[in-house]
Amino acid sequence: MRAILALEDGRVFEGESFGATGTTTGEIVFNTSMTGYQEVITDPSYQGQMVAMTCPLIGNYGVNPLDQESAQPHVRAFVIEELSPVASNWRSKMPLAEYLKQWKIPGIQGVDTRALTRHLREKGAMKACLTSESTISTEEAIRLANQGGGVEGVDFVKEVTTPKVYEWDPEDRLSRKWTIVKGEGQGITRDVNGEVYEELPAARHRVVAFDYGIKFNILRQLRQEGFKVIVVPATTTAEEVLSLNPDGVFLSNGPGDPGALDYIHKEVRSLIGKKPIFGICLGHQILSYAFGGKTFKLKFGHHGGNQPVKDLKTGKVAITSQNHGFAVDADKLPTGVEVTHVNLNDQTVEGMRHKEHPVFSVQYHPEAAPGPHDASYFFAEFSKLIDETKNR
Repeated sequence: MRAILALEDGRVFEGESFGATGTTTGEIVFNTSMTGYQEVITDPSYQGQMVAMTCPLIGNYGVNPLDQESAQPHVRAFVIEELSPVASNWRSKMPLAEYLKQWKIPGIQGVDTRALTRHLREKGAMKACLTSESTISTEEAIRLANQGGGVEGVDFVKEVTTPKVYEWDPEDRLSRKWTIVKGEGQGITRDVNGEVYEELPAARHRVVAFDYGIKFNILRQLRQEGFKVIVVPATTTAEEVLSLNPDGVFLSNGPGDPGALDYIHKEVRSLIGKKPIFGICLGHQILSYAFGGKTFKLKFGHHGGNQPVKDLKTGKVAITSQNHGFAVDADKLPTGVEVTHVNLNDQTVEGMRHKEHPVFSVQYHPEAAPGPHDASYFFAEFSKLIDETKNR
């Protein structure tokens, strides 16, 4: 079935529909990850956006429940060059096209994603319309793209946050039958289905994690580092957080415009100096507002697993996984906040810390999923910061 992708500036790409059929609108961005399309699709940070993958062949290893980063997909639409006709992987439970159809997510293949990406790099991320309906003309699709919503000034966090408090601990895994596999190394277990997992360490710290659109792998990494994690809705007040008496507070990733979250800025501001705080992605941007700073919208954002970031203290460079369309304005940060990391492509702020209080954050994703694991040490840094704060 023919499908068209129309951009708000009048550029149109034709292709073939897969997944669900119909019409949808949203901001379109490109992602440069070579693998991890399922993690991209299920990342809540993409709420309200269409994603185009620059990797030309997508779907070759299918989808499976263990690779999801949330309970469901969040992209408005999925744009690719070529859909693999076969899902060839022993962990695959269904083809990508079937998965998207099941969740009513439209896709389009046969698009010249190289041309699309070059266009978005030149013109910037923009609103778009994807349709497979034969009754909608190209002109009408362009009009719908312009009428569709963007992300500036929009609070998408309220659409993805948890409705209630819960404690994260993969009990469903722990209650299953386990077998220690000889020769695979200490601490490695394999379940009856052959899946390999690390044994979870005893919890050393209790943290409250604000769910602004949190990814499962952040929760896994926190738990693997010895954190007992209590996840709370984005609307939770500072008073409610402190009543749980955590050792630290974690601010998660999430979608949309950080400037539209005044109700969150206020509560996070009230927590500074009360507990150690670690923020990732949107959590990093929210901290900038809590400090008294600002953010601005990037031309086409950072989306992918190959972003070089320099640690200004050590001079070391890490290749990082990123997914954000806004950045912290370094010139608007108060003197009590220090920039610790910068993006080597455009010199934007990638990390910061408070000079007096135990608070730090990074713009990128140390939990990866997908992406490199160069920055995974930040979870250990958070644990160390809590220990230091307790010993003062």
